[in-house]
Amino acid sequence: MSSIQIREITAAETWPLRHGVMWPDKPFAYVQLPDDDQGYHYGLFHDDQLVSVLSLFLNGTDSRFRKFATLTTHQRLGYGSRLLSHVLGVAEGLGATRIWCSARVEAAPFYEKFGMREFGGRFTHEGMPYVKMERRLGQ
Repeated sequence: MSSIQIREITAAETWPLRHGVMWPDKPFAYVQLPDDDQGYHYGLFHDDQLVSVLSLFLNGTDSRFRKFATLTTHQRLGYGSRLLSHVLGVAEGLGATRIWCSARVEAAPFYEKFGMREFGGRFTHEGMPYVKMERRLGQ
């Protein structure tokens, strides 16, 4: 029987997975955020293997998640959904009334399943189309 755990981890523990999944063609430092030391970092472990990471940043009652990545071999199996659900609860528990992210346009339907909606327009980063998405919390 397999076990799944979600727990808070260090920013440094997120970097290898972020790099390998999100920007493998960029230098390793590319996935390190200047404010990583101010965030809450979460990992989903399957049988003690880190398979999904997400970083949460708070600014008063506003929260943002960034660098959400799941190993390609474990995508579309529900791991990312479990991790995002957990972090939405954490953000609300920390007093956030809104959460937002910059999502790759192709991933927007995934975030819509969590009640997130597009706001503020679309943009391009490193040649990839992105959309800002948000959700109110505690309602």
